[in-house]
Amino acid sequence: MDTVTQFVLGAGVGAAVLGRLIGPRKAAITGGLLGSVPDLDVLFPFDDPIDSFILHRGVTHAFLIHALATPVFGEALVRLFKNLRDQRFRTYLAVFLIFVTHAALDALTIYGTRIFWPLAPDPVGVGSIFIIDPLYTLPLLVITLWAFCAGTWSLRFSRALTVALTLSTAYLGWGLLAQYWAKDKAETVLAQMGIQAERVFATPAPFSTFFWRVVAIDGNRYINLYLPLFGSTETPMAYVHPRGLEHLSCADPLPAVQKLADFSKGFYRVDEQDGEIRVSDLRMGLTPGYAFTFAVAQQNGDGLDPIPPRRIENSRRAEGDIDWLLAN
Repeated sequence: MDTVTQFVLGAGVGAAVLGRLIGPRKAAITGGLLGSVPDLDVLFPFDDPIDSFILHRGVTHAFLIHALATPVFGEALVRLFKNLRDQRFRTYLAVFLIFVTHAALDALTIYGTRIFWPLAPDPVGVGSIFIIDPLYTLPLLVITLWAFCAGTWSLRFSRALTVALTLSTAYLGWGLLAQYWAKDKAETVLAQMGIQAERVFATPAPFSTFFWRVVAIDGNRYINLYLPLFGSTETPMAYVHPRGLEHLSCADPLPAVQKLADFSKGFYRVDEQDGEIRVSDLRMGLTPGYAFTFAVAQQNGDGLDPIPPRRIENSRRAEGDIDWLLAN
């Protein structure tokens, strides 16, 4: 999720566990800062842009690492706040919950998060919530701002905090149900089109869980479906695109392509431009402006020569994007 959401989630959890002991303001600030710690892996100097892409949300998001790091950060808080010196267990619990809720929320996005590393190194990416969703963030943002203005703990703040955490958590549950519903509707539409897809995923369109984008893989093509959750699917928005796998058929397997294929769970396309082979992750962004596209090889006669991977900056939106999103 975005940085603001992770900060206010950490602030909400911190206020809930430590607010009575050190006050809402200090607890929210502490929780927000701790809630941002797992994302510091963006500062790690990975070998190339593909490794930076697929290894983000790695070990710093693993539950095991959170458990190991909890005593370090927890002890720092115990020494920083005198009211926590007799509350070591509660302090450690707060730190652990702030870390794991960050990772668990990231795992609900489509990007993927290695929450079970090293026991299960593959990332978990449910895809039931968009990376920026105001309906999820707003209750947490309101309670965080309230905490910043509150000098002492009060019954009104306690009740409001409970409501904010309940609403945001319930919204995540709704997203999981909506995703199942959207995927079921998409499979019905695909059956009506006579398509038996090899694999299908559904993820929300930007900023809400009421309009969904479904991608279905069917051999060397893929189908984008845009489905309103509460609207009719009698005339669905369905677009068929080539995957471009023929650009790789004449070459030995390229390690960079294999990395992207594995990370995207097979949801990728290949394009050739000016003799350069580019691979895009179909799960993030819209055709043709996908968020993550990488140049991986150069054509050389009948073969391909690997090149140092380079990320291609595509246009993130096209004219009319907001119009069709709002209309649906």
